[in-house]
Amino acid sequence: MGTGIIAVAGATLPIRLPGLDALTMAAWALASLIFIVLCVAVPINWLRHRRTVYNVAHDPVMSQFFGAPPMAFMTVGLSTLLVGSKVIGEGPALVVDWVLWTVGTVGGLVSAAVVPFLLFTRHSVPRDGAFGGWLMPVVPPMVSASTGAALVTHLPPGQGQQTMLYCCYAMFGMTLIASLIIITLIWSRLAHFGSSGSPRVPTLWIVLGPIGQSITAAGTLGTAALIVLVPPMSTAFDLMAVLYGVPMWGFGVLWFSISTMLTVRALRARMGFALTWWSFTFPVGTCVTGTTQLALHTQVAFFRWAAVVLYVGLLAAWLTVGIRTTRGAWRGDLLRAKLGAPQPKARKAGAAQTA
Repeated sequence: MGTGIIAVAGATLPIRLPGLDALTMAAWALASLIFIVLCVAVPINWLRHRRTVYNVAHDPVMSQFFGAPPMAFMTVGLSTLLVGSKVIGEGPALVVDWVLWTVGTVGGLVSAAVVPFLLFTRHSVPRDGAFGGWLMPVVPPMVSASTGAALVTHLPPGQGQQTMLYCCYAMFGMTLIASLIIITLIWSRLAHFGSSGSPRVPTLWIVLGPIGQSITAAGTLGTAALIVLVPPMSTAFDLMAVLYGVPMWGFGVLWFSISTMLTVRALRARMGFALTWWSFTFPVGTCVTGTTQLALHTQVAFFRWAAVVLYVGLLAAWLTVGIRTTRGAWRGDLLRAKLGAPQPKARKAGAAQTA
């Protein structure tokens, strides 16, 4: 996800920078390689350790990240269509995207229903337990909506094409409403208990994921609607890209600012490195693609340059996290999941730290 989004965001960036094509090609190749390795290694690990899936599913923190694989499938699929088609051809790239989108969509719909069900019925959650990871299982349908828009126009005109478009909008709403509820819970937790200052803090950046991805989906689906539907429905959906996208972009700026301040605070308190730092990549990448859609639909130069600035920030975050992940993986301690570990306690400045 974090690597594939560099290819997707770079391929659609409204201002073409020197070396951008080579960068996106390298990002696609690396993301595809990592994806293939994980598709082989993870099932083998599950077969060797048969209770792993059960243990992860019943861990209140780790289970939330079952939403990551479906999003990875769809991100690699779209990057293959946008970038990889220059290498393997448009036809094979389209087939790859269809397969990965289908698998990712099915997996995402399952995670969006099953993981919250486990959260509601099995997991023990403290009063200050709401965190950005709760968004992970419910965001995949929004990714299906935004990436599915690229496939809608490849279907033959007719009922099938229209059905897929409307299904994408339904998945848009599925994630949007659930995300608004979860973001409210996260805001409430921060207001009542504060921030933990632990490696859980980077998960606050996950909130930018549904924000940026929803703006992206509104834009890409609006463009697809102009091809699939007839006025006034087509123009209404196209206008939604701006009428929804610009206000939501404003909230994204607000959350970006809050998350930055809380992250700086945690870093000053010597927050340690963890895989949660990858939350700095994919969510920011969706903000790049969302801002790009606003640039395309409004033709305002401000959004074009804002997309470039965000993309540069995405590259800086990816380099930082990628280097530190490589170091940690080489030592061997970073990738060992600590199931059942107590959740970090949130606290405000000046408050007594609880055990």
